[in-house]
Amino acid sequence: MTSMLDGKVVIVTGGARGIGRACVEIFSADGARVVFSDLSEENGRDAEAKIRAAGGDVLFVQGNMAVEADVVRMVDATISQYGRLDGAVNNAGVAMTGYPYHKLDTADWQRVIDINLTGVFMSMKFETRAMMKTGGGAIVNISSADGQIGRPDASDYNASKHGVMGLTKSASTEYRETRVRVNAVLPGLIFTPLVESLIDDPSFGPQFEPILRRHTIDRRGRPEDIAEACRWLLSEYASFVNGAGLSVDGGYLAR
Repeated sequence: MTSMLDGKVVIVTGGARGIGRACVEIFSADGARVVFSDLSEENGRDAEAKIRAAGGDVLFVQGNMAVEADVVRMVDATISQYGRLDGAVNNAGVAMTGYPYHKLDTADWQRVIDINLTGVFMSMKFETRAMMKTGGGAIVNISSADGQIGRPDASDYNASKHGVMGLTKSASTEYRETRVRVNAVLPGLIFTPLVESLIDDPSFGPQFEPILRRHTIDRRGRPEDIAEACRWLLSEYASFVNGAGLSVDGGYLAR
């Protein structure tokens, strides 16, 4: 495997499980020094111990990325530990509530927007400030295939992921000032612990088969599929890629 991130310092939010965990594992195996956050102290410490045991140079910082003070603490811990920041994957997020928009509680709507969109904005804000001090870097935001289309009973989630795409594109236009490339990855249905927990939920279960049938590649999406795309986007191999939305969705958006 060609090293793409050797020696780089990278943040991953929501890094204890699923896509984020795959990012932390793959980046650290590639030679990056990785700081990752997660809301769960237990999951984060478990991931940290196992990745360090495998030889990874990682640091876990517990935090809620919808809380600005936690975002600042994560970035400050990165600079304190490693002295710089070169890249970030803003992955922390939650699933849709599962109600049609006319039955969606405003508090549930706000929670999804706060975590999936405002959390990405705040992470980008403080990550970019840190990167600018050492000449720039690269950010990858995790949107979704649903960030390009509409889907019933997912107005909160879809709005947040469409917002991530708009934020990504807008931020990328400021590259001349920041020297920070900003791109997004749009996953299809990736079988993470979160997704697997929803399969038997009556609010979500009936949606899975139709969604799976839209994927033209005949296998389940894996967290590693997304992590490898992020690894490339953070690297110098993608140095002319800015403001892009890379679909890693098994053909979901192709029809």
